[in-house]
Amino acid sequence: MLLRRMAHQLAHPNDDLSSPVSSEYLSQSSSSGGHRGSISTQATTMSDWTDKRMFGSEMEVVDEEAARVVSNARPLVPVRPKGVYRLDDFIIQRTLGTGSFGRVHLVRSKHNMRFYAIKVLNKDRVVKMKQVEHTNNEQRMLECVQHAFIINLWGYFQDAANLYMVMDFVPGGELFTLLRRSNRFPDPVAKFYAAEVGLALNYLHGLGIIYRDLKPENVLLNADGHIKVADFGFAKAVDTTTWTLCGTPDYLAPEVIGQQRYNKSVDWYALGILIYEMLFGLPPYHMTETNHLILYDRIQAGPSKIAFPPAAFSEHARDLIMKLMETDPSKRYGNMRHGAKDVFAHPWFREVDWEKLERREITAPYLPRIAGEGDASAFDRYPEDDVSLQYGKTGPDLSGHLFPDFNYTAER
Repeated sequence: MLLRRMAHQLAHPNDDLSSPVSSEYLSQSSSSGGHRGSISTQATTMSDWTDKRMFGSEMEVVDEEAARVVSNARPLVPVRPKGVYRLDDFIIQRTLGTGSFGRVHLVRSKHNMRFYAIKVLNKDRVVKMKQVEHTNNEQRMLECVQHAFIINLWGYFQDAANLYMVMDFVPGGELFTLLRRSNRFPDPVAKFYAAEVGLALNYLHGLGIIYRDLKPENVLLNADGHIKVADFGFAKAVDTTTWTLCGTPDYLAPEVIGQQRYNKSVDWYALGILIYEMLFGLPPYHMTETNHLILYDRIQAGPSKIAFPPAAFSEHARDLIMKLMETDPSKRYGNMRHGAKDVFAHPWFREVDWEKLERREITAPYLPRIAGEGDASAFDRYPEDDVSLQYGKTGPDLSGHLFPDFNYTAER
């Protein structure tokens, strides 16, 4: 009931919900989208932040492909039959987003008339930016997961120039957009989204998958207001630990920055950052001026000096955030003896009915304004530039063998 009462406030935020977000930050967000790029020692997924100097001259760059350790992780099993898809099966409607490798299109199936999102990646750019492993990981991870709060991958294929992944169209847009429009969320609303993200993370960890790029930009809102975690470009199946520096700077755990081996606890650390950002409007180590070296120093120093204004944080919320952001992974909630049970049993989540929530039987606090099927008004408009006319063409292909699971749908 309390969540339902918050819906109007989210759609029409008032002064009582406003956080001390600087006007400078808001103007940056409105002019450029405010989206934070994800970084990696192997360049980026959908970001232009590709200069390795951002890590600092003292930080060693680790290439996960060149320094791979044989993993004993359980083999992942696809959860749905592998379908055969062609570009001709779809009518391309419009662009939903763009990035360094390509773009995401809203499409409609000619067969069942349903709407989907197709992610198109240029193979030459993926290879040049050393994202082959991350791209193959995204396809393999999504093929093997099926959860109420995780986006579905329905099919994938390639032609001479591009890779294609057919996924759910999630019409409500990004949680990031809702958060920026609201400035910050009331406690019950942040709790709702945090709980659904927590269930998604726990499911992935049960499969041996580390997500590694949690942030509001990667949490989408479905038509019913429930979430879908998307963008698995940095997800990886790991039995014990891994070591690549990747993710979003504000959300990186201290052990990742320190180039130490790490495990799934980095996702729980990121959940602590997400809860803080939802309640306050900005992540705890936010800096107006981008200086990653200073940011990383603050993260490694730990959360002891983070401000928790009483107007935004209850005592229980502060306690959970501190336990999730614990600098020592062995003492971090989600990574101790009882695993995720410590997180779910925390007093901040006391009123959450986890079984009903996972069945989506709890009404979401905000329902996106959707005019009908295929309504993409929650997404920004992008110049189309007739790029789709280049899809499906034949020509030389020097890198197709690097993506063995993507079927060919045209003659080479």
